[in-house]
Amino acid sequence: MRRYLFPLILGIVGCAALIQLGLWQLERRDWKEGMLDQITAGIQAEPVPLPAEIDPSMKYLPVTVTGTTTGAEIDVLSHTREQGAGYQIVSRFITDDGRAILLDRGFVPQEARHSERPPVRLQVTGNLHWPQDASSSTPAPNLDENIWFARDVEAMALALDTLPVLVVASYVTGDAQGAEPIPVAIEGIPNNHLSYAFQWFLIAATWAVMTLALIWRIRQRSY
Repeated sequence: MRRYLFPLILGIVGCAALIQLGLWQLERRDWKEGMLDQITAGIQAEPVPLPAEIDPSMKYLPVTVTGTTTGAEIDVLSHTREQGAGYQIVSRFITDDGRAILLDRGFVPQEARHSERPPVRLQVTGNLHWPQDASSSTPAPNLDENIWFARDVEAMALALDTLPVLVVASYVTGDAQGAEPIPVAIEGIPNNHLSYAFQWFLIAATWAVMTLALIWRIRQRSY
């Protein structure tokens, strides 16, 4: 019996630890789903006029803003499932109270990138956003071609001489000039905890099978 004791203890402890990790991932999934529900409710809330004081704690706040584009813009490489590759147009926007902000007007296909988008008056409903599109592998913007590979509010504000405030349009009244709004949504927020839990439970099952196989081999050697 002593021969079986150590592998049995090792198997039980290992399986218990792995199962606990799987259960923890299920708890994390429930937490993430609650957070996503809260974010969705915030995104879909009744919009308010653009606040006088704005900071990143207001992320996803639905707002309305009226003003005029200046013709200055940043073209962010993007794509949609329906139209393929293209660009998100981030314009310099002067609000009626005189503030210069960033306005993510939406998507244009590749062939429309160089279309004329002169100053135009717009009334916009959208959400305040501080996207984190860039990763360690994201190239720096091609400033000569005015092509950016990720939205970076601070850098874009510096480039267009605006406040570090981005409104992502969900609905535009006025001449959209071909830009199709891409409203803020939760699709880009990962929630992989269920798959992580499955992986831990699968490893636990494998650990149990290996433990039983080891005990069987010890038993065979004893004959």
